[in-house]
Amino acid sequence: MSHSPPLSDLAAEVVPLLSELGVDTAGLRGGTLAVRSPITGAQIAQLHEADAATTEAAIGQARRAFETWRQVPAPRRGELVRLLGVELRAAKVALGRLVTLEAGKIRSEGQGEVQEMIDICDFAVGLSRQLHGLTIATERPEHRMMESWHPLGVTAIITAFNFPVAVWAWNAALALVAGNAVVWKPSEKTPLTALAVQALFERAQRRFGDTPAGLSTVLIGGRAVGEALVDDPRVPLVSATGSTAMGRAIAPRLARRFARTILELGGNNAAIVTPSADLDLALRAIAFAAMGTAGQRCTSLRRLIVHSSVRDRLLPRLIKAFASVAVGDPRDESTLVGPLIDAGAAAAMVRALAAAQAAGGTVHGGEPIAVAGSDGCYVRPAIVEMPAQTGVMTEETFAPILYVVTYEDLAEALALNNAVPQGLSSSIFTTDLREAERFLGATGSDCGIANVNIGPSGAEIGGAFGGEKETGGGREAGSDSWKAYMRRATNTINYGHTLPLAQGVTFDIA
Repeated sequence: MSHSPPLSDLAAEVVPLLSELGVDTAGLRGGTLAVRSPITGAQIAQLHEADAATTEAAIGQARRAFETWRQVPAPRRGELVRLLGVELRAAKVALGRLVTLEAGKIRSEGQGEVQEMIDICDFAVGLSRQLHGLTIATERPEHRMMESWHPLGVTAIITAFNFPVAVWAWNAALALVAGNAVVWKPSEKTPLTALAVQALFERAQRRFGDTPAGLSTVLIGGRAVGEALVDDPRVPLVSATGSTAMGRAIAPRLARRFARTILELGGNNAAIVTPSADLDLALRAIAFAAMGTAGQRCTSLRRLIVHSSVRDRLLPRLIKAFASVAVGDPRDESTLVGPLIDAGAAAAMVRALAAAQAAGGTVHGGEPIAVAGSDGCYVRPAIVEMPAQTGVMTEETFAPILYVVTYEDLAEALALNNAVPQGLSSSIFTTDLREAERFLGATGSDCGIANVNIGPSGAEIGGAFGGEKETGGGREAGSDSWKAYMRRATNTINYGHTLPLAQGVTFDIA
């Protein structure tokens, strides 16, 4: 008779939280997926993974749920999302703490991620009364032409570890008010938070009173589950967040069956510091963007492009900030930088710093930090002075590394900003209106997000989130991103007694 290995002491924190959030904790042991907390590196759960039959059944149930849900009026669908927001507000502290324990985020970032979920619920509730088409001028008399928007189908959501719950909410809140069912495959590194969110959603369903079974489903598992969602013709839309390599693997498979995609892939984000910049403001913005979430945001600042005239006034202050920032257990209120997600991330950081040094870079920081009683991967954030933007600097390393190069004129800085394969986020620090407008214009930043006098990270849900080039082109959250979750029909109505044809075509029959 085999026995599951014991869970760590940290599980004593996790299990009560999950129970409070409504998760059946009986299922936390005996499975094949070992869940580890980056805080200590210790195992906190052993989850059962969905097999092929379970995945197939879940997709089928989601399709049936969609067929019912699409007939519910959109404002009524919005009421379910409003109730989800109510549950999230009540559970903000507990769910935020679970994010800290499972993903390693400091407390304020764990709470902030749940606030993002609440914010997108609010946005989607308002949107549920504003889904709209257009009335279009027609050349034919006694005709009306318009467009209408209808629910699309099952939306598959594949999320990454670094925002284990917010990215689901960005997609699910819009998909649900649009009339769709959702199937969620969370990262294998952060599945517990997904189970907690699903439990909160089910609470909202009970308060709502009448929703079809399978409207929201979580499938725990690895690559096989993701591939099943990608390949199933009953899933017309896949929203996937992850690496560029992942996007390259799934995009052709989805294209073969003409499915829609929302791809949120790699980022290698830059900030330009001009001679006129407010350096005090820039210092704080750069520090958060580069070190927040231990450099594990897709919008983390990775490249700093500084004018030569201000380099010597800014760089020593940055090096001092990186050297003194509090790194440690994210449960400690004084901590600003928590752990990397796992040993693989730490190894990637070591390789990147070695490659930078080989290319002539000077490294400040980057050393491992021992935290008492922990086997987690804690590192000092690193600044690397580079002679030029080459090699490893053009790649994304998911760790707190900030490469620094100098420039002489704005055209050179813009070329450096754009000279990487990724195109997610960017920013410029300037008090010169001409420089700001040029950066935001057609010949400026080629990224999906371009900011002035703030860093590249910390996006709000009111604006569409996503990027260009190897970032994948997808957009989530605000603006008109809801259209990705619906299908458009163009309608022409003849309310007369004749049949004039468009473009002056005549076709008379006896």
